[in-house]
Amino acid sequence: MHSDAQSVSAYLKSLPIERRLAIEKVRAVILENLPDGYTEVMNWGMITYEVPLEIYPDTYNKKPLMYAALASQKNYMSVYLMGLYSHPEIEKKFVEASQKSGKKLNMGKCCVRFKKLDDLDLNAVGEVVKAVSMKDHVKNSKAREKKK
Repeated sequence: MHSDAQSVSAYLKSLPIERRLAIEKVRAVILENLPDGYTEVMNWGMITYEVPLEIYPDTYNKKPLMYAALASQKNYMSVYLMGLYSHPEIEKKFVEASQKSGKKLNMGKCCVRFKKLDDLDLNAVGEVVKAVSMKDHVKNSKAREKKK
């Protein structure tokens, strides 16, 4: 479900209580582990953690480079972790940690979907979030763009 909320607090207030509580817990884990430099804003209808354009303006779409995001969708909630997409070794550790925790893992290339908070390994999410500095994320993005 796309949101037109202009602020994170407005977005959170717009959610049903069960979803709000789950999103707030995941958000707290992200903020606790977020490397320096990334900013939290509303973008693309969800809470995003991104590289400000002042730091890296040369993105392919002229929008801030997203590092992570958090959203309440129609049938589930999602946490988007670009570190999973750009670093196969981080993805492998994340999948292994999620399996060891016994959590139900439902993921795409960088999107981890969950219906309830108990489906998500918050420690594994925190490890992915803190694994890639802003400098490394920009470097990886530039390298991917050069390959195109």
